[in-house]
Amino acid sequence: MADERDTAGFAEFATSRHGALYRYAYLLAGERGLAEDLLQEALVKTYVGWRRLRDPGNAEAYTRRVITTTAITWWRRKAWRAERPHDDVPDRPVDADDTTARVWLWNELRQLPPRQRAALVLRYYEDLTEVQTAEALGCSVGTVKSQVFDALKKLRARLGEDVVLIVERAGMAE
Repeated sequence: MADERDTAGFAEFATSRHGALYRYAYLLAGERGLAEDLLQEALVKTYVGWRRLRDPGNAEAYTRRVITTTAITWWRRKAWRAERPHDDVPDRPVDADDTTARVWLWNELRQLPPRQRAALVLRYYEDLTEVQTAEALGCSVGTVKSQVFDALKKLRARLGEDVVLIVERAGMAE
């Protein structure tokens, strides 16, 4: 009976949060196929650890942490540094300036180390607080602050002082 409840609870979580978790994985991976693989692996690991979760309300933070650590592991193994295909062209017209800014910013973000990129994505795109970001990354609030600071410092060196405005205009802080 407990196994059935565990399975049902996990299935409900995975179904309801799939979109947000996929979006996060995509922003870390930068490519749909890798994001799907990353999310699949994270969900498998979450399912395996589902019974150990004291509070199922923390399942999303736990899964984001798994996504982050898995992405960092893959990056260290250089699995993502090989040649990669690009995603499809959108099937609807988009504002050229907006698209150019997004592509340009995305290329700059991909040059950041995975933990710094994850911290920026969680803080500016997912609009999480520092505490929530720390929980998702499995680190302290101070580490989140330093990761975001270092990432913005690197982006400022390449993009100029208005990097936060560029991030907001490109839709990273929606």
